[in-house]
Amino acid sequence: MSVSNRRRAGTSAPMQRRFKRPHPSLLATELPRALGELQAFTQAMPYLQTLPRGDGHRVLVMPGFTGDDRSTAALRWFLVGRGYRAMPWRLGRNLGPTDHIIDGMDELLTRFVDGGERISIVGWSLGGIFARQLTFAYADAVRSVITLGSPFQLHQGDRDLTNAAEAYEAASVLHSTRAARFVPYEDLPPMPVPTTNIYTRADGVVPWQSCVDVQGDRCENVEVPGSHSGLGHNPFALAVIADRLAQADGAWQPYRPTGCLGSLVRVGPVPRPVDAVVA
Repeated sequence: MSVSNRRRAGTSAPMQRRFKRPHPSLLATELPRALGELQAFTQAMPYLQTLPRGDGHRVLVMPGFTGDDRSTAALRWFLVGRGYRAMPWRLGRNLGPTDHIIDGMDELLTRFVDGGERISIVGWSLGGIFARQLTFAYADAVRSVITLGSPFQLHQGDRDLTNAAEAYEAASVLHSTRAARFVPYEDLPPMPVPTTNIYTRADGVVPWQSCVDVQGDRCENVEVPGSHSGLGHNPFALAVIADRLAQADGAWQPYRPTGCLGSLVRVGPVPRPVDAVVA
């Protein structure tokens, strides 16, 4: 499996799938960096209010591992300010694929399938993994997906490559036997809806390389400066989210940072087109 950093005449320059647990120094600085991003979020309010407004569609926001709806409050507040109907998931603390969470997510998406409504999903870390898996099952109800530091490329046996491994293993006694239905990344087709994976190379919790798509015509990877724990209120991440959600349904175009974002937000690695021939 490889990641393309650029496209050239239908072929891609590969980056091998080699994941390494983030350095302890990155983990040690996660909290102060996330707090700094929260302060930057409050200071950036005048700028955030100039970002594109949306069409009012629903956006489901899914928290990361051990997080609940309180952890996504700033992100949902921002989305409401941009004109969206931001929805908490209301499934309590995200402790992984428990029966309660699996059933609750299925109920949420079934409601939109039955109602003929298409929503966007923003998922943080483990929430983004859930968002991607749900989209394959309920593609008719999902118009776009945005992940924030979501290590969807990791296998079950790769858990020791994250700095959340011990906590996840402790919670695994609560996980449903149905969790086995979640298909590994390399066995899945490309995402069926436009998908933006936002990540940071300074992630202190998961290897950033595991948070990017390697193939897909409507998938993209966008790098922002920051921490894993601050992505939900990181002003750079919010700017990307606002741009992506503001696109009309069915009119997806790749993200291009503009203005002051041009030197701080980077697009890539670029996924291979589905029909590309790898040299």
